Amino acid sequence: MQKAIHGITVAHFYETYREKLKLELITGDAGLHRLIREGSINRPALALTGFFKYFANKRIQVLGAAEMTYLKTRSQLNQTTIFREMVRRSVPCVILTRNYNPTNAMLTVAAEMNLPVLRTPLITMNLVNLATLCIDNEFAPSAIEHATTLDVKGVGVMLRGESGVGKSECALALIERGHSLVADDLTVIKLLDERELMASSRPLNRGYMECRGIGIINIAEMFGVKSIRLEKRIDLVLSLHEWTPEAMEERTGLEENIYEILGIKVPHIELYVRPGRDMARLVEVAAMTQALKRMGHDPAKEFNDRLIAFMSEDSEARRMKIKPIEREERVPGRLGAD
Repeated sequence: MQKAIHGITVAHFYETYREKLKLELITGDAGLHRLIREGSINRPALALTGFFKYFANKRIQVLGAAEMTYLKTRSQLNQTTIFREMVRRSVPCVILTRNYNPTNAMLTVAAEMNLPVLRTPLITMNLVNLATLCIDNEFAPSAIEHATTLDVKGVGVMLRGESGVGKSECALALIERGHSLVADDLTVIKLLDERELMASSRPLNRGYMECRGIGIINIAEMFGVKSIRLEKRIDLVLSLHEWTPEAMEERTGLEENIYEILGIKVPHIELYVRPGRDMARLVEVAAMTQALKRMGHDPAKEFNDRLIAFMSEDSEARRMKIKPIEREERVPGRLGAD
């Protein structure tokens, strides 16, 4: 299930990233309902001069040393006019860097038009970089998969399968072996930078797992905090199926299947569950094989190349052992005596 983000409130941004960005709310909370509708940051340099063509009004507006120094050269009436024009274009909020104090005109317009004004001690470049990462994360395309995700030896593995097939039991066995749980049953996936799929859990059930017959268990309390990971890039998708006599299982590994999430293709392996199979061990081996492939070592391809080379050498040796049949020269028979 894919979810589109059309905007987040200033209140959500402030509460979520207040500590990370060291934000302080200067004005009241009347305007915190305003929407941030673009996943980027804007420094309104030209807008402060009265030029509003191509003004990125849907973004957070950041005022740094250059903007605040320029405002000091303008009259209070001019500042008030400019800020009113900005707010009429529905800017979500204004953030002042370096702990600058807002001008009187800024405070007047903020109170009059319910504009949130925030402040941070960070320098402008650092704030813009950090805030861009934060807002990017909020606006990243996302999806929810009915799957359990783990960090297995540094490889992000997402376990899929029908309900009751044994995903949680397999995950529990992997956690016992020292691997980390990212999400159980429901995995929230975000596409970062249009190239990387990041998996995480919903805050409500983070660190908890459902085991059929036992119930809900707390993974962190049972196995320690190292058994929980907040997020992990998805490197491999493993689908678990109930085994049937008709099941066609991969024998060589030469054919690489893919599973598509948010337009990104991820390597996909199908494993069949049946009595006697150590599924946790198979998942471990699949993760290590995927790690080798990422480093340029494909065991199936390497063995196939060796097999072809061996067959070529064997064929050449056989050819060299067979001697060519020499043609017998036909000697004309003598004619009988006259």
